[in-house]
Amino acid sequence: MDTKELIKKVRKIEIKTKGLSNQIFSGEYHSAFKGRGMAFSEVRDYSVGDEIRTIDWNVTARFNAPFVKVFEEERELTVMLLVDVSASEMFGTRNQIKRETITELCAVLAFSAVSNNDRIGLIMFSDQIEMFIPPKKGKSHILRIIRELINFQPQHTGTNISEALKYFTKMVKKKSIAFVLSDFMADDFSDAIKIASRKHDVVALKVNDKAEYDLPNIGVAQLRDLETGESTWINTSSKRVRRKYKEVALAKEKEIQQLFRRSKTDYAEIHTDEGYIKPLMSLFKNR
Repeated sequence: MDTKELIKKVRKIEIKTKGLSNQIFSGEYHSAFKGRGMAFSEVRDYSVGDEIRTIDWNVTARFNAPFVKVFEEERELTVMLLVDVSASEMFGTRNQIKRETITELCAVLAFSAVSNNDRIGLIMFSDQIEMFIPPKKGKSHILRIIRELINFQPQHTGTNISEALKYFTKMVKKKSIAFVLSDFMADDFSDAIKIASRKHDVVALKVNDKAEYDLPNIGVAQLRDLETGESTWINTSSKRVRRKYKEVALAKEKEIQQLFRRSKTDYAEIHTDEGYIKPLMSLFKNR
């Protein structure tokens, strides 16, 4: 993609998603994610009714009188976008491919974060870590993230969500909001997401395409796995084949939902043909 075309695409996404962020999401984002952390502020004399667990025992011993720690809400958050750029994200049969939907979601979240003076960073992953952009503030930083999401060409095709979560917990020490954007077509990542959720606030945004659940009736067709390159021929005219295809897809979907619930991970499902405003608003309000 040449520079002129890239700038045009970045500008188009900026206009669309910044408007949505300012008009719809900023207030809900603030309510859903602000005030999650508490930072130490000062110590003061103990008063009747204070919780014993807030007593600062070191200061109390030094002055031979009880003192308690005072905490205040952390007004600044770090937001990390963990973005799946594997080959399966290039699939789409409706309005746009999954990667285009993910890029718009990232832009909306980034503009919502910057309007609240939060820092935002990016990890792009396949079955390897493809790129890491440390969290920073500012519009120019967001536009860089959008440019990379539009134009980046991954070196690998597979998906390893566990590797991405492990890298995130290693590189980002401060408690953060981590949005994982993927179709979650990957091997088991339950242990990694549980470990990440102990320190960080992990939110999963699962992006799907309708054809991944409902196989279209187009006769004998070749299906190819974009990540492995393997292909097979199937008769999509067969109702039994289409029914089995859907059963397998829904079973996998249920398995992933259960994984999120077990790890206490908030999540939303977003489809390429249905828009993302309603699912995001529901996610924010439910929090």
